[in-house]
Amino acid sequence: MEPIRKAELVKATIAEIGAAGSLDVTVGQIARRAGMSSALAHHYFGGKEQMFLAAMRHILMLYGVGVRSALKDAEGPRARLEAVIRTSFAPVEFRREVVGAWLTFYVLAQRVPEAKRLLRIYQQRLHSTLVHDLRPLIGQRAPGVAEGLGAMIDGVYLREALKEDVPDGAAAAEMVLAYLAAEVGRNE
Repeated sequence: MEPIRKAELVKATIAEIGAAGSLDVTVGQIARRAGMSSALAHHYFGGKEQMFLAAMRHILMLYGVGVRSALKDAEGPRARLEAVIRTSFAPVEFRREVVGAWLTFYVLAQRVPEAKRLLRIYQQRLHSTLVHDLRPLIGQRAPGVAEGLGAMIDGVYLREALKEDVPDGAAAAEMVLAYLAAEVGRNE
């Protein structure tokens, strides 16, 4: 039962933080959404921060699975880059509550070492994946362009978190893909 309850708490954490747009939620609210007591939630995670870190690990794990799956079907460096970008804005990744969780994650990473470590791992993996596939297309400019692509992906998430509209993953992906096309075009 424990893994099922933990999974329910992780989903409830993402939903509550997404609704609030911050960590300004209580363990009780999260537990109620998951259909259990706050004592049980504390038992499984210890506190709100630990629940949120578990939620971000879950989001990052799903993102990693999505990227690996998309990369399996992509042929060539350009297709691989497009797969990573499209996966970043896929419907499962670009829902209002997930976007809100990412915004909260960036804030938490400024003061919580474990959040900072998770964010750094995500950023390093994204960067190395982008550099790997950019290098055959643009050579020595690959690290700088990868940095720009990563910043655009992160920036679009931040902007979406502040908008009232429903996140538009397809439009977001197209914006980042246009930057990729412009940078690759500079080498042609």
